[in-house]
Amino acid sequence: MVPDATRLPGTTVAGTGPEVMLDIRHVQKIYEGRDRSVEAVRDLDFRVAAGELVCVVGPSGAGKTTLLRCIAGLLEVTKGEILLSNQKVTGPPEGMAVVFQEYGRSLFPWMTVRQNVELPLREKGVDRSERARLVDEALEAVGLAHVHRAHPWQLSGGMQQRVAIARAVAYEPRVLLMDEPFAAVDAQTRAELEDLILRLWQRLNVTIVFVTHDIDESVYLGQRVIVLSNSPTVVLDDVKIDLPGERDQVTTRSRPEFSRLRTRIYQLVQLAKQQNATARA
Repeated sequence: MVPDATRLPGTTVAGTGPEVMLDIRHVQKIYEGRDRSVEAVRDLDFRVAAGELVCVVGPSGAGKTTLLRCIAGLLEVTKGEILLSNQKVTGPPEGMAVVFQEYGRSLFPWMTVRQNVELPLREKGVDRSERARLVDEALEAVGLAHVHRAHPWQLSGGMQQRVAIARAVAYEPRVLLMDEPFAAVDAQTRAELEDLILRLWQRLNVTIVFVTHDIDESVYLGQRVIVLSNSPTVVLDDVKIDLPGERDQVTTRSRPEFSRLRTRIYQLVQLAKQQNATARA
């Protein structure tokens, strides 16, 4: 069972709270090519409060990854702006870490688990003793202290993703972006990793934006779920998740409120798909 979230920020559906960590202001993203341009994101406008865990769902091709890469400063927006603690994001900002779906590509196979987790801290210029402390704490937090000398290729997929999460945690980010991080693991491992994220979120008081195609996962993890339309993307709805802070895989998922929220978000995603089909007809 995941312990009660005693420091839930008490945000509203609109994402207002005591402090806005991320402010996405009418963001548009157009990909320009030699022969044509593609409007991937039309108008995304929402806020994420400090300490919030917000999930983002939408149909395939809805621009979820594009949005995350814009927030991370990896893609330049065409219009609008993204603010992190009132500072405009113009490149990868300090205090932000990203965990991608393709964890295997983000880990260096010739490095040990410990070396992989330590690498961003080396690049950040953290001194040796502090690096050792942060890496030890991160590996312990994700349950990998016993395999710190192993190489990624010696581990299961779920354990490799834990390495990627440990690397992000050791960086001590204010904001953690996660792009469908559990899509490639089996159902049992996925459930374990979901609970791991909830524990880390509560323990570290980090702001998390979690992109997923799994509606049940979004309801289980999130305080809010941002539902995106099909491309070119806008926000269809911003759904507040009225579930207790204390969550577990059996009790939470069997609650009537969970079923109601899952049904509502599913219907919104289906509506987005239908609107796209109508537009193409």
